[in-house]
Amino acid sequence: MNVDFTIRLSATPRGARLARHLAAEQLATWGWPYDTDANRTAALLVAELAANAAVHGHVRGRDFQLGLILRPADATLRIELTDARPDRRPPAPGTLDPAAPEQESGRGLLLVEALSTHWGTTGGDPYRKTVWCEVALGSA
Repeated sequence: MNVDFTIRLSATPRGARLARHLAAEQLATWGWPYDTDANRTAALLVAELAANAAVHGHVRGRDFQLGLILRPADATLRIELTDARPDRRPPAPGTLDPAAPEQESGRGLLLVEALSTHWGTTGGDPYRKTVWCEVALGSA
């Protein structure tokens, strides 16, 4: 049986930071303490996806949603960030270009691709899109 956590946050840098903190707290509650690699990796993935939702998925007056779905049977965490910009989809997995060394940004999805088992984008309606990734947490 899956265990879920969902919260809506403001599509701002502050909302993105809060998403990271809440994800780390939730993982600790589920048995992966703050000082574990699993918690740190999940928090980093949430931070990258939440930052993208706040920057690239921002629509004035609209929030983004953080969803965490834990599959205890195989200790896998699915991270979902849903924003209000379905017209701004990231490149498909496996097609990301490396950021130039002098660029200050553009590495977030590269980290997501490197640290998650797989990731992608879904859009179920014309008003939202969800960028998701899954990560193996290992034993608690």
